[in-house]
Amino acid sequence: MAKETTVVADQLLELHIKHELAALKGAKLRKFIANEVNELFSLAEHVTLRQAVSEEQILGVIRRQVVELELDGGIPELAGEMASEVLSAGVQSDTRLGDILSREQATAFVEEILELRHHRERLISEVMAHPVYQELVSNIAYHGLVNYLYEDNLISRSVPGVGSMMKFGKRMANRAVPGIDETFERRIKAYLSDNLPALIRRSEQFLQKALSDDELRDTIMAAWNGVEDRKLSDLQSGLGELELNEFVVLGYQFWLEFRQTRYFEGCYTAVVNHLFEKYGDAPLIELMADVGVDREVVMAEVDTFAQPTLDLLREQGYLEALLRRRLAPFYRSAAVKKVLSESRGA
Repeated sequence: MAKETTVVADQLLELHIKHELAALKGAKLRKFIANEVNELFSLAEHVTLRQAVSEEQILGVIRRQVVELELDGGIPELAGEMASEVLSAGVQSDTRLGDILSREQATAFVEEILELRHHRERLISEVMAHPVYQELVSNIAYHGLVNYLYEDNLISRSVPGVGSMMKFGKRMANRAVPGIDETFERRIKAYLSDNLPALIRRSEQFLQKALSDDELRDTIMAAWNGVEDRKLSDLQSGLGELELNEFVVLGYQFWLEFRQTRYFEGCYTAVVNHLFEKYGDAPLIELMADVGVDREVVMAEVDTFAQPTLDLLREQGYLEALLRRRLAPFYRSAAVKKVLSESRGA
């Protein structure tokens, strides 16, 4: 009796596996998935984001997969290889910059940048106040003054030989009074240092007026006119494979350190918190609609990946083996054997 029950259970198992394999292909599979997608979308009209997942779960995924995940050294190498392939692809020499960024788009970006007038003015002020810039201005003014005194003043240019005489006099004075040249230099630089703040203020005022919206717009668009018809390969001239790989490595090292910073943690935490503040208690369908996910979008990806993937798994024998692993324990269970025995006895 027990042997007959086992034989029947095995027969039912084979029939069940055959049924599932037939259902997981072709029109039957698509119809099944389409029905389930409709059911899930209907469910999403009632289930909220907070019911489906918690803030801490999302933050945990980010920490594990973005912050803490150990990345193998092959990643930057592969990224460098891919970047090199992109850089050397034929499309680079067939594509103009204007094919990627239209004049209308470039103009829109410029107009948005011009709206940041306060930031532009603050940037100019900060640059002017920087010690490096002030030293640069001081050195330019000093060398310009010295050059004018000895070479380019009105008398030197108008009267032949005066410039040579002034240089000769300078050399003779240095021989007669050693160090006079250094004293002269110190005094000029001291004078420039005393007057530098006023010079910087006037420079800043000049730049604030010179870098008006109209001037900046004309300058940027003039530069755009010169590059919009150039091929991307021309614009990449001088950027070789070695330099590109070095940039990739630098970017990779920056990312490894940046992802560990409190700043990055604060950024992704703020994003997740806002997501749940806005959608946490709303039906999932609202979030899906706002990000553009509907039934048609899901089914398009199903048609692209689901059936070809299942066909491959079937060809490789994985799908049948999976069904056996899943169903065999049930059909060989004591509960099934008891039911079959009772039904045969009845």
